[in-house]
Amino acid sequence: MGVGRRMKKQGPPPPLDESLVTKKRKVPLPENGVAKKRRTSGEELGTRPTKALAGKPANSGLKHSTKGSFGNGKKRQADKKNGSVKENAVGNARARTTPVSKEVLDGEVSEDEDGVDDPDIMEDELEGVAVGGLDALGSSDDEDLVGADEFLDSDSDVVDSDTEMRRGMWSDEDDEDAEEKLTAANIVGLSGRLDAQTAQDDLNAQAELEEDAMRTNIAGDRPKILADSDDDSEAGGTKLAPDLQLLRTRITDTIRVLDDFAKLAEEGRSRAEYTAQILKDICAYYGYSPFLAEKLYNLFPPREAFAFFEANESLRPVVLRTNTLRTHRRQLAQALINRGVTLEPVGKWSKVGLQVFESQVPLGATPEYLAGHYILQAASSFLPVMALAPQEHERVLDMAAAPGGKTTHIAALMKNTGCIFANDANKNRAKGLIGNIHRLGAKNTIVCNYDALEFPKVIGGFDRVLLDAPCSGTGVIAKDASVKTNKTEKDFMRLPHLQKQLLLAAIDSVDHASKTGGYIVYSTCSVTVEENEQVVQYALNKRPNVKLVSTGLTFGKEGFTSYMGKTFHPSLKETRRYYPHAYNVDGFFVSKFKKVGPTAANATGAHVGAGDGVKADAADGEVDHTPVTDGEEQADDFGGFDDEEDQV
Repeated sequence: MGVGRRMKKQGPPPPLDESLVTKKRKVPLPENGVAKKRRTSGEELGTRPTKALAGKPANSGLKHSTKGSFGNGKKRQADKKNGSVKENAVGNARARTTPVSKEVLDGEVSEDEDGVDDPDIMEDELEGVAVGGLDALGSSDDEDLVGADEFLDSDSDVVDSDTEMRRGMWSDEDDEDAEEKLTAANIVGLSGRLDAQTAQDDLNAQAELEEDAMRTNIAGDRPKILADSDDDSEAGGTKLAPDLQLLRTRITDTIRVLDDFAKLAEEGRSRAEYTAQILKDICAYYGYSPFLAEKLYNLFPPREAFAFFEANESLRPVVLRTNTLRTHRRQLAQALINRGVTLEPVGKWSKVGLQVFESQVPLGATPEYLAGHYILQAASSFLPVMALAPQEHERVLDMAAAPGGKTTHIAALMKNTGCIFANDANKNRAKGLIGNIHRLGAKNTIVCNYDALEFPKVIGGFDRVLLDAPCSGTGVIAKDASVKTNKTEKDFMRLPHLQKQLLLAAIDSVDHASKTGGYIVYSTCSVTVEENEQVVQYALNKRPNVKLVSTGLTFGKEGFTSYMGKTFHPSLKETRRYYPHAYNVDGFFVSKFKKVGPTAANATGAHVGAGDGVKADAADGEVDHTPVTDGEEQADDFGGFDDEEDQV
């Protein structure tokens, strides 16, 4: 073989800058997503083994590869010289995952710089590796040459797999980001996909909740709630502050047992024991007297009773009623929004209510309030007036009118026509009533200060009467927490007695012959049966000339037709009950009567004459239109109570 390129003297290879190698390893992927391989020349991979197998001079292949592909020729040739290192790299799985790590490069660099001092020797060894025969591996056959080329190819595969691995680490996320990129073309598809994913997540969450519920309601899970008698005696000796978290947990466990008593109750324990325990815990946790806690608890199933007690601990939303005599709801809402008030309509059932969530100004001192554009009024107070539904040019009586929210609502519905008698027995409260009437611009209202029981004698013949009777306030405990402890059994005997007489007086004050009216609305802010259904039942028994009709309200629970062994008239399902936990309004009761005939002269507590506008004559059936004089005898001075009913 003649003089070849290997005889030429070459200088020592330039030192390898490690910072360049490290920097190259950290170069990010190009924009097209294809990583740049270490061997960029396609000719090197395919040309070198082809030329070696064809018997062509290896020098040409070396020359081509040296010029075309080895930007750092000395370093690549040093890789080929260290065949043993490469062979170990092929056989080692770790070397395949990270074949060209910084440590390997450092090792190769140190061998190039330290192990090879003579450039002639380095040139000879490099030339031998390229030409024929893998002299460094101890073989010079063509098969070995082919094996070397295959090894080089495998080396390139190793390098390429490292690059592909680095690409694969982020390829899924990059592809996902590319798919999720929002464009005008795929916005519908992406929206549908997100909706489907959200629905699936909701289904999964619901399934988990149901599974947890099943897990906690298995037959074997019997919570230990009731303490033994020995424990009770020991606990009675020491008076400690109750653990509120323990009380709440025990209340929820007791409710769960009462809901499925047959499976979860302890053996030998009765339902009465669990009921006594939960009432005791409610008194300790919420601060009720035992008497009132039991009375309210008996109105509901155990779980709903717990929701009722819990709702009484939080205030109801602040609601204001638009005064349509001065403005419209839309205009008022816009004016208050401009003042920093966050509000929205109270509900579809009301056209004048606005619920306030947040306010930057005091709602009782805004220019709109002072101008009479609205009044602060509970949402439940809208209901009796909506049930009364007064018409224009009617005569209406509000028997307990202070502080004037319902009276001015009636005036707004009547558009300042007709005549409204606003009565209140408390003279001090009547002053506030007068102030609201003037501020809201009600011009058809007459304020009077009479005992409501006297009203059939004072004036009668009204088309409609509203009686929002004084009550115990068990529906507004959130406003007045003192109700929890200051109401006794005596109050629930005295108040219903007064309410019954007031309702009879209201019935007698209505003209049954009214062309447009003849209606009475009885309402209370109480939820007890003694003040609601029993009073209505008493009126139906004592006044056969009235009947219950629909209130016309679109929501609310039906009144009781039976309660704790007492049976009421089936028409009491026309009455409506409202609870704070069910509708987020104060507890309320609303009933509506229709008077269909005159009150009999011998009826209990009857005030015949001024109320009906007629006086019955039992002898010949003729009607005497002479008004009743003040000198007419009454059954007694206090309203004509029924002695037999009182004895019962």
